[in-house]
Amino acid sequence: MADRRWRWLMPGIRIKRWLMVSSVGLLIALLGVWMGLGGMPARWLDTAYRLVDEQIRAVATTPRAAQAMRWGLGGALIAAGLGVWWWGLRCAWRTLVSILQPRASGRVWDVLSRHSLMIYGRRVVVIGGGTGLSTMLRGIKRYTANIVAIVTVTDDGGSSGKLRQELGILPPGDIRNCLIALADAEGAMTALLQHRFKDDAGNLSGHSVGNLLIAAMTQIKGDFEQAIQEISKVLAIRGRVLPSTLAHVTLHAEMEDGSTVVGETAIVEHPARIRRLHLHPPDPNPPQEAIEAIKQADVVVLGPGSLFTSVIPNLLVPKIADALRTTDAIRIYVCNVMTQPGETDQFTAADHVRAIEAHAGGRVFDYVLVNSAIPAPELMERYRASGQELVHADTDRIRHMGYKVIMGNFISQTDYVRHDPVRLAEAILRLAK
Repeated sequence: MADRRWRWLMPGIRIKRWLMVSSVGLLIALLGVWMGLGGMPARWLDTAYRLVDEQIRAVATTPRAAQAMRWGLGGALIAAGLGVWWWGLRCAWRTLVSILQPRASGRVWDVLSRHSLMIYGRRVVVIGGGTGLSTMLRGIKRYTANIVAIVTVTDDGGSSGKLRQELGILPPGDIRNCLIALADAEGAMTALLQHRFKDDAGNLSGHSVGNLLIAAMTQIKGDFEQAIQEISKVLAIRGRVLPSTLAHVTLHAEMEDGSTVVGETAIVEHPARIRRLHLHPPDPNPPQEAIEAIKQADVVVLGPGSLFTSVIPNLLVPKIADALRTTDAIRIYVCNVMTQPGETDQFTAADHVRAIEAHAGGRVFDYVLVNSAIPAPELMERYRASGQELVHADTDRIRHMGYKVIMGNFISQTDYVRHDPVRLAEAILRLAK
């Protein structure tokens, strides 16, 4: 706890300079009072000093002891004065924060540290969708608040699909998950937004509160992007969340059996493997903020997430793929840990990379993060029962394709095998140093 009390001394927080300015202002004000009163306070102080000094001389046995007592008393007064001064500033700061930013949590130095992250943290752009993306965002927001999440909008199932069909809005589900993942303090509010109505809830069955809130805000603002911005303010998120396109697009897939399947849900359920994906209508435009974020980023991360329904659809927006090819940022692809039935059955890590290359029209990243840890046998058995396998880390093939491979233990093992958000964030930001 002691070391945390000095975190306000960190460079870049911009508080020390104002403490010095306030101190100088206090001294100037006291000088003004002294001038206005004709130096009277100084004479009072002289009288007080003589009285105290007489007591010190009476007690002290030698001149050196008297001087030591003067320094001791003076030091105590200095410490007491500075303590009262700092206590008053802290109280004033907390009052100000509680008024202007009611959802800001933690001690003064915690709030200041988060503000420093907002200004000086690495500029990170993450592209994808699904639970994989939101998991990674929970780790990255610990180290920077300069985050832009670019999220796919091709979901046509569940609550998102219903709202898309009935209200004509973009599917909000993946965007909701990213907003919640980036929330400054995930608590009761985020639990509320994730609440899903049960099947016996009538017309509300299957809907999550967060999806309904985004739909309502879209109708209030008349614009999906503005609705996201307003909810971002409510949640006090670290960073921004943007759809990969504001156009209403549908995912089309050419399958290896020669058939064409329309819609994300139908594609996943089709028994044949996916050969090629397309968006309809083709060539949709992304938000300009997404393109600018990619160009100005220090790090751009693709994935993790469903390869064909969360990652690749973003690259089918031509301007996003073009921006990835031309950015000066470090470009990283985070390969999935497990295969996904209906999408990547029997895919190795190199197969994931090759599929992205084929749909993006070339290389759009430099590094590939591949998990090398083996999950517990009981977890693997459970996944095999549902048709999933550990993605084989054929790193030699990836290196032969010209990519740099970062291997490590990036997984968290609970009831599921998923990427560990902190380990993943540390590995990504380590490359940006």
